[in-house]
Amino acid sequence: MQLFLMRHGEAGFNAHSDRERTLTDLGRLNVRAMSQWLGQSVAEFDLVLVSPYLRAQQTWQELRPHFSEPSQWLTLDDLVPEGDPAKVADVVMAYAEHFNAKKVLVLAHMPLLGYLVSELVAGVEPPLFATSGMTLINKQASEASVEWQRAPHMLSE
Repeated sequence: MQLFLMRHGEAGFNAHSDRERTLTDLGRLNVRAMSQWLGQSVAEFDLVLVSPYLRAQQTWQELRPHFSEPSQWLTLDDLVPEGDPAKVADVVMAYAEHFNAKKVLVLAHMPLLGYLVSELVAGVEPPLFATSGMTLINKQASEASVEWQRAPHMLSE
């Protein structure tokens, strides 16, 4: 299975709560850039799991037109910044197994994403994710490895 972990795009701070923060224009632009880059090698996802926070939902709406409609997409209340990485890893893997998903996209937040990488890949320190940044984990049975990590500022390199 290929597990694509993505942090939401850049969000502003003018909101009543963290949950309601919206993407900035730069955030939308960077998400579209990542979508175009990723679309060169990935046509579709079998399963998309999205945080309930507005900025993550908006990130999915920016990504969505660049890929075929996924077989399944769900909003998961566990995909929040303070989410429990062990529980989230179990939930993500359970949904992937349930839907027989080979390509899974998870849209969430820091610090959860960094801890989720170390939860899924033994011996890996939690990486930082830039906004709109993405990491690909290749998971086969009990083996998992980080294939790459990208951020919008790296796309021209």
